[in-house]
Amino acid sequence: MSSIKHVAIYGKGGIGKSCTASNIAAACAEEGHKVLMVGCDPKSDSSITLIGRRIPTMMDLILKGGEFKEEDVVHQGFRGVRCIEVGGPEPGVGCAGRGIIVAIDFLRKVSKAMEEVDLVLYDVPGDIVCGGFSAPIRKGLVSQAYIITSGEYMPLYAANNISKGLLRLNTPLAGVICNSREAAGEREREIVNQFAQELNSRMVAFIPKEPIVQQCERRTVTVIEGAPDSKIAAVYRALAREIMSGGEARIPEPLSDERLRELSRDLGSEE
Repeated sequence: MSSIKHVAIYGKGGIGKSCTASNIAAACAEEGHKVLMVGCDPKSDSSITLIGRRIPTMMDLILKGGEFKEEDVVHQGFRGVRCIEVGGPEPGVGCAGRGIIVAIDFLRKVSKAMEEVDLVLYDVPGDIVCGGFSAPIRKGLVSQAYIITSGEYMPLYAANNISKGLLRLNTPLAGVICNSREAAGEREREIVNQFAQELNSRMVAFIPKEPIVQQCERRTVTVIEGAPDSKIAAVYRALAREIMSGGEARIPEPLSDERLRELSRDLGSEE
């Protein structure tokens, strides 16, 4: 179990975590690694481009009652990537974070999938202020985390908050991923790179905004599968190799709110 990499990917809602995570999973599988994707978002969309459809979630099965087995919740997708969707309660009812805790407890007790892979990827929604969303770390499964952001102020603000949570949990940050949104202007790479450095980390990938990503999503395939020869596919492959190599991870040093706003203002990203 100790040789398996357990990696959580955090970031502001809507920043592109699921798209990035699924392409990382596909790229790792393409290179021969055995991968398990654990989708922790109530929208249950982490695995759609890997499998081509929505799969039953653990919360769906729990709410129906009765017993269910590992094969009821673990589904195979592109190049054998195993996928689990935690799911969540109906909007306005219950706690999505609680669903993550229930799912992880189930996996630890009965799942062989977590013992037969090289990489477990947790696609975690929102920021880390909710105890449920920090469950992969609190339960002792995750050894390091990555944060996805863009150069815009609010995603940076969320990334900084996530870093505060990682610091509180004494969890190392392996790197910052910039998923370009273009709204931050031409200096977006510089913005995120500077942010990562001041966070006591580094920017491990810059993912440019390319129409092919959305085109593949509409076809319910990853870029790795749908546009394998594209430049953006090469970016995802390089990021996947970075994650599997397990570069230097450090406990983050979050910026003050004043410094964060100063940084974004100085580099022209103020919204």
